Amino acid sequence: MTEILKPLRQKIDSLDEQLVKLLVEREKIVHQVAAIKEEHDIPVVIPDRVEEVITQAGLKAKEIGGTEHYMRQIYKRIVELSCDLENDFMDKA
Repeated sequence: MTEILKPLRQKIDSLDEQLVKLLVEREKIVHQVAAIKEEHDIPVVIPDRVEEVITQAGLKAKEIGGTEHYMRQIYKRIVELSCDLENDFMDKA
């Protein structure tokens, strides 16, 4: 019964591999951002920037045929985790 799903699961696995690579690249940049924020005493959370990132992701998804709400929810979590990474980085510094 699940054989019928195999081709779609393979596509999802391939996309997941690409997503992981991009998220690791994003994580590395978040560390760089954290270092600059630490050096210049900039707060981790900048509400206007948070909203901008989430809004842009939702609008881009809608523009290319995706669901705005779905993408906004994903990006809310990505931004939250990125802020956690920044806090962890600053706590260790």
